[in-house]
Amino acid sequence: MHDIPGVPGVFTPAQCRQTAESIAATQESSGAIPWSVGGHTDPWDHIENAMALTAAGLLEPARAAFEWSRTQQRPDGTWPIQVRNGVIEDAHSDSNFCAYIATGVWHHVLVTEDRSFAETMWPVVAKAIDFVLELQFGTGEIAWARGSSGDADEALLTGCASIYHSIRCALALADYVDDPQPEWEVAVGRLGHAIAHHPDGFVTKDRWSMEWYYPVLGGALRGPRARARIDERWDDFVVPGLGIRCVDDRPWVTGAETCELVLALDAIGDKARAHEQFAAMHHLREDDGSYWTGLVYADGKRWPVERTTWTGAAVILAADALSSTTPASGIFRGLDLPKGLEGQYDCECATSDR
Repeated sequence: MHDIPGVPGVFTPAQCRQTAESIAATQESSGAIPWSVGGHTDPWDHIENAMALTAAGLLEPARAAFEWSRTQQRPDGTWPIQVRNGVIEDAHSDSNFCAYIATGVWHHVLVTEDRSFAETMWPVVAKAIDFVLELQFGTGEIAWARGSSGDADEALLTGCASIYHSIRCALALADYVDDPQPEWEVAVGRLGHAIAHHPDGFVTKDRWSMEWYYPVLGGALRGPRARARIDERWDDFVVPGLGIRCVDDRPWVTGAETCELVLALDAIGDKARAHEQFAAMHHLREDDGSYWTGLVYADGKRWPVERTTWTGAAVILAADALSSTTPASGIFRGLDLPKGLEGQYDCECATSDR
């Protein structure tokens, strides 16, 4: 059993365990982890929850979650966007949702060093990444979905930044199980190049805070350019003492986005602001260890009126990053992840302009 993450003065290991237990308490008998009790499950947040359970030492429910992903994967490598109590509510596939299995599996392997788990999940990851790369354009971006005509849809920056990180995790897993994937190396290099150098290739959604920090969180931007991106819109999104806005035009702070910003700040070595933002969002904590999704600070109302598993999960992952507790605490720093072919070049560029 590894140590449980905690951040002195803000979040104790006992509180971390309590938050993990609040996530596990929502898990269905199938292994699915919905947004809240009776809520729907999506494949991305489900994996985020599994990662949090792993980090907090609740390995059995984490394994049950991964087993759900393994058994629910469709023959084409995908999962439906939304399932409720075993019933598919939206059968479409989201490329980022599908890619995230790689991040979750690699995170679990880093913590547990369980080779048999890696070998069991490798075909699941491989099929998912192969599907995702079917949606890559010649210019490197990856469509978020297939349209009804079967053609690739538009590319979204946030989703592609997350996919970039997921493919790098998939490449690490490929190395671990000794099944090299040179085509993935080329693909992730092209994707990283598109994110870092051709932002015009993505549909603009810049009122969302995720659009702001995800290229940094996913690792496509590092060094001075990453810091400049964070600084550029800091005042648009950060609400001192409360966390960050979900969108720049609403008086609404959200816990998960704040904790993802913490991970992005930690990844570029901005420890002081990372700790500051982590501490700021804890007004959303409930006595049972769960977290409210957000607060409309203009009138002091919690909105939506729900405590979401994935908000608690983001808290745990941020605490692990800040405390460097588990062997997977640096997964979003990405220091040990393969970069792909183009990534090698981008990394050299970033180093040279320090």
